[in-house]
Amino acid sequence: MSLRLPTRIAKTVKPTRGFAHFFHIVAMFLLPVTVYILVRIDFVSLAIILVLLSKWRMFAVRPRYWPANLIASSADILVSVALVLFMANTSIQWWQLFWTATYSAWLVWLKPRSDVFSVSVQAMLAQLLGLAVLYLKFGDTPLVALVAGTWLVAYLAARHFLTSFEEAHTALLAHVWAFFAAGLAFVLGHWLLFYGTIAQIIVILTTVGYGLAALYYLDSHDRLTALLQRQLLAIMFAILLIVVVLSDWTGVTV
Repeated sequence: MSLRLPTRIAKTVKPTRGFAHFFHIVAMFLLPVTVYILVRIDFVSLAIILVLLSKWRMFAVRPRYWPANLIASSADILVSVALVLFMANTSIQWWQLFWTATYSAWLVWLKPRSDVFSVSVQAMLAQLLGLAVLYLKFGDTPLVALVAGTWLVAYLAARHFLTSFEEAHTALLAHVWAFFAAGLAFVLGHWLLFYGTIAQIIVILTTVGYGLAALYYLDSHDRLTALLQRQLLAIMFAILLIVVVLSDWTGVTV
């Protein structure tokens, strides 16, 4: 069953000038710093709550718009929570500062952009970071939870990617990609191989997903030639072949 959402999403008006605009920018800079401080003093849960509370504008509209606004903000939520968990996953201060700077760049520079390329990058980062957190932090959960989590991350990332294109079948394509990701998670979840800290399924979904997204993006801008299409498909196939051939399928992590 496809998820039907209102065709019109209620958007809150962000300040663009004057003191309100200045306060908004300062708040965007202070949020990562505050999150960093909370992580350093081991209040990770409070840091995540603070990040979620910063999305309060999603609910400053009529309740019938809440599902649409939640999905529209899903990429931001996935990236923000993932960066906080990455920050909390290490005790090395310079790594924590790196994730803090990355979070600041996301909030101030990438997230506000609405051009096609930027939205595509947002979606790809949401899928990559969302899956990385899912398998790094919750890889030992029951298989059904991993499958459901993979489906959700893939679906939300695909919807976010397709929102910037004039695609008439956004929900259908997002469901197809999410179903493929969930099916792969069900199969590979029985082995759950890791390359260092990266789960094998993330490598596969990133390769296939980014490759298909690049093909879709180039085709929508009339820049996809037959030669370029063959090159992208060849690169995708080569990476997948290396992953499959060199993986240890005995169940031992690598």
